Amino acid sequence: MIQPKTNVMFKNFTIVPRWIIFLLDIGGTLFSLFLAIAIKQNLTLIGLSWEAVFNTFVLVTIINTLVFTSIKTYSGIVRYTGIQDAFRISISIIASAGFLFVVNSISNRYSQEFTLGSVVVIVYAGFSFLILVSYRVLVKFLFAYAKNYKMKKKSVVIFGAADTGVATQRVLENHGGNNIHIVAFIDDDKKKSNKNLNGIPVIRFEEFVKIATLQPIDELVIASFTIPTKRKNELVDFCLDHDIKVLSVPPYSKWAEGKFNSNQLQTTKIEDLLERDPIVINNNQIRSQIKGKRVLVTGAAGSIGSEIVRQLIPYAPEMIIMCDQAETPLHNIELELQERGTRVNCISFLADITNEKRIEGLFESFKPHYVYHAAAYKHVPMMELCPTEAVRNNVIGTKIVSDLAVKYNAERFVMISTDKAVNPTNVMGASKRMAEIYVQGLSSEKNIATKFITTRFGNVLGSNGSVINRFKEQIEKGGPLTVTHPNITRYFMTIPEACQLVLEAGSMGNGGEIFVFDMGQPVAIADLAKKMIRLYGMIPNIDINITYSGLRPGEKLYEELLNDAENTLATYHDKILIAKVREVELTSINESFNDLRLLVTSASKVSNEMELVGKMKELVPEFISNNSIFERLDPSLQTKILDMTGGG
Repeated sequence: MIQPKTNVMFKNFTIVPRWIIFLLDIGGTLFSLFLAIAIKQNLTLIGLSWEAVFNTFVLVTIINTLVFTSIKTYSGIVRYTGIQDAFRISISIIASAGFLFVVNSISNRYSQEFTLGSVVVIVYAGFSFLILVSYRVLVKFLFAYAKNYKMKKKSVVIFGAADTGVATQRVLENHGGNNIHIVAFIDDDKKKSNKNLNGIPVIRFEEFVKIATLQPIDELVIASFTIPTKRKNELVDFCLDHDIKVLSVPPYSKWAEGKFNSNQLQTTKIEDLLERDPIVINNNQIRSQIKGKRVLVTGAAGSIGSEIVRQLIPYAPEMIIMCDQAETPLHNIELELQERGTRVNCISFLADITNEKRIEGLFESFKPHYVYHAAAYKHVPMMELCPTEAVRNNVIGTKIVSDLAVKYNAERFVMISTDKAVNPTNVMGASKRMAEIYVQGLSSEKNIATKFITTRFGNVLGSNGSVINRFKEQIEKGGPLTVTHPNITRYFMTIPEACQLVLEAGSMGNGGEIFVFDMGQPVAIADLAKKMIRLYGMIPNIDINITYSGLRPGEKLYEELLNDAENTLATYHDKILIAKVREVELTSINESFNDLRLLVTSASKVSNEMELVGKMKELVPEFISNNSIFERLDPSLQTKILDMTGGG
């Protein structure tokens, strides 16, 4: 395709040389002076002293050469003229006019021949500013027109008619690679409706829906950091249904010197649509408990553990002991905290929580006041293959850490559990339920001062092994996206949100509670996959296929947050409930847990693992395996239970 000559010329002639800008500025001021003199003469040149006019032109040229050279009015790139250039020009003209006023007063005293006067100088200054700014705007327009000649204009709508929206408009219109037509601003503020912002109409969402059906809209840019999640989902769903690309302005933290560029506009991520409104927590209560205390975080290098560490730092604890067995991730969080320049003493402690002597050494050395126990194996299919390790880490590891918390008089022990512990269908969920039971048993002991608190929540967005991360990788590889079942659903929560609630629940607990978090509505994973594909600008099952692989071992279609036999009590925080669960006594479960520990040390064969899982099912009667080799244990176990209870 042959490009138009105008377009080629402007493409090659990218930047106007500075000397040309300088000469144009001098010429513009001289023309302004001529207009000022003509206006003073009532637009007639009769009776003028041309020698005086010549002297005045020479004087203005000398003054402006000095002023423009000092202030460098010619240094800006003309096609990117902005407010700063206009400000620089105004300072130059004011300085020039000031010099002329001084010269005028002196010339009147010594009868020098200049055509000057207050009126001439004022009119000259006004015309000079207008001409110098106007020709720059004209050149800017010509460059933009030539660059976008015969290019298809991109129709864009901006959500948010405030400072960020205005900044977004400026970025889009000034970016050389864009040929943008901003159709409208959308804003939910009724006071802004039916008004104009920089010549662009401000409309409501309902009006946008009508406009989008009448004319093609290419992009919608979300330029608001306070948009409710519900409204964001409505916007995105509508745009995806009408093939409108959705972009978001980056957060302020990513702006360089208070600005951003169009390359920083981000494609809306699925995480943004699954978030809920910000959580308000009782920071003062948490601060009063944490300040000056030594805090142990197990699993500190993981997704949840590391975020708990980050959120603890503002509460000024005396020390945070970061315990994890993963060397590299622990080193990474240590480096991150060093780069942030945190003043809290954060100590990395490399250890396996199942190594009792090593963990006791930790407690003996640091004597933590608070323990946040986030260390756990969590991948369901992996734990179904390795039940011994699930019990060793999730159950025995929790027993070791919680027993040592009691022995060394920790004030609070907060355990991070999972929704998979409710009516478990897999080894992982059952192991976490057993850990809950043991912690409950410790809490029931009257002679124990440590307060034991358990928190339950579902999947966290962006965590290691998250389905969202997996889908992203599959989309970037061209698919297909693998979903286990068309009807599978899961609860989702952001990592910071989950950790905020962990800290809040840990501070409000009196001991023995299992706190359940409001996870919102469960999300259909198949719908999640389809929406992610569409957010990438592709069509599900046309551009990228979705395949169904079948439920994995131990996996169930939906997760629960409460046992069928449980109910909840409200707390002062509307996002946190207390689960009412059956009471357990430490004496009644200690023997069973000791038997379990012996089985772990001897479970080297599949037959021994069967015995181990059978013992788990005795301790957790609601543990009914699903899509697993351990399903064979359920009928016989149920018969055994009925025989023991005298059931028919």
